[in-house]
Amino acid sequence: MERLRVGDEVIVVAGNHKGKKGRIRRIVRDRNAVVIERINIVKRHMKAQGERPGGILEVEAPLSASNVMLIDPDTGKPTRIHYETREGQKVRVAKSGTVIPTPAKD
Repeated sequence: MERLRVGDEVIVVAGNHKGKKGRIRRIVRDRNAVVIERINIVKRHMKAQGERPGGILEVEAPLSASNVMLIDPDTGKPTRIHYETREGQKVRVAKSGTVIPTPAKD
C-alpha cells in the first residue's frame, strides 16, 4: 500500500509551485514522482508525425513525491498519514484520525 494514489487531492509543500492544490493524475514509481493536474506546466516542442500536427504543446511535468502532501479531508490542511486495520481492512489514516478515502477509479 502506497502513501499516494492516483486521484488523491494533494498540496505542493516545496519548490516553485508551493501552496498549489490539485489531484494526482499519474505516478512515476521508478522516479518517485507524481504528475498533478494543472501544476508544473512546461512547453514541449513536438515534431509532426503522421496525422498528428507539430507545434508547441503545454504538458504537465512530474514533481518529486517528497514535495507533495495529502490533504486532510476534515481540515483541508496538509497531513502525514499512518496505516491502521479497521474492520479487517488496511486503511490510510490522517493525523486527525480521519480515514483517507480510496479514490474512485474512472
